[in-house]
Amino acid sequence: MKQESEHILDKFPKKDGLTVPDGFFDDFARRMAAELPLRPELEKLAPAQRRTVWHTVRPYVYMAAMFMGVWCMLSLFTRMSGGTDKLSIEASPELATAVSNESFVEDYIIDNLSGYDLYDSMAADSLDMENLSDSLESLEEEVPAEEAPAVEDPNAPLLPQ
Repeated sequence: MKQESEHILDKFPKKDGLTVPDGFFDDFARRMAAELPLRPELEKLAPAQRRTVWHTVRPYVYMAAMFMGVWCMLSLFTRMSGGTDKLSIEASPELATAVSNESFVEDYIIDNLSGYDLYDSMAADSLDMENLSDSLESLEEEVPAEEAPAVEDPNAPLLPQ
């Protein structure tokens, strides 16, 4: 069985079966030209058309029209969406008043952070956590116990287990 598998290629011919007769391409161009019909209109050359100003300027006009279309679309979309002017503090006196109010900032902006989120954002900002814990301990010593808000255990692990 092993002897058959080694010589299996010898059972089939090495030719792929596609052959061209000898000398076929020697006079191929002459035979093809004889079989094609004559076309006298191709024998005389047409004069080159003169390039006008419009042919020269046309790509630039089309490009300018494209940029104007993009600008019109963007201006239309910003008008429909109301723009971003309402979010700036200069354009909205209500927003400026709210942000300048300290109790609003403490209640709605700072209060929404948990201790874990605060530690995570400080770690992302590359703050020194050891100095922070020292400063928190010194703050706890300064505030009397009855006035101090409830503080999570500072020795608790940062990640839940």
